[in-house]
Amino acid sequence: MNARGDRWLDREAGPVVRPYAMVRGRTRPRGEGFDLIAVVAATGERPGDRLRYRPEHARLLRRCADPVSVVDLASEIALPLGVVRVLLGDLRDQGLVAVVATIEPVGDRPNVGVLREVLNGLRAL
Repeated sequence: MNARGDRWLDREAGPVVRPYAMVRGRTRPRGEGFDLIAVVAATGERPGDRLRYRPEHARLLRRCADPVSVVDLASEIALPLGVVRVLLGDLRDQGLVAVVATIEPVGDRPNVGVLREVLNGLRAL
């Protein structure tokens, strides 16, 4: 509440954590970045005490049990793409996830597999 007694947030909104607070102000992962359509998967390594996890790290690691694209991860766990990239970088630095595939266009023509995935996604809407 402010001095006039106005409520700024309602209880239904839940806790508000700024995305930059989740990643301690970082805007990019260390090392190589993650393309939107890069496919990442858990390596099977046990995390142990190597990484002080945030709940978001654990959610990403669980979701990466099966290969998934970076953009799908961001969508499914409802976090901004930049935050997902930084968190994936943390997991990659610890050897817990790896990029298993990237889709690169051949020549000037778009990849047919990507177009099919887009079409299937649009039909699912």
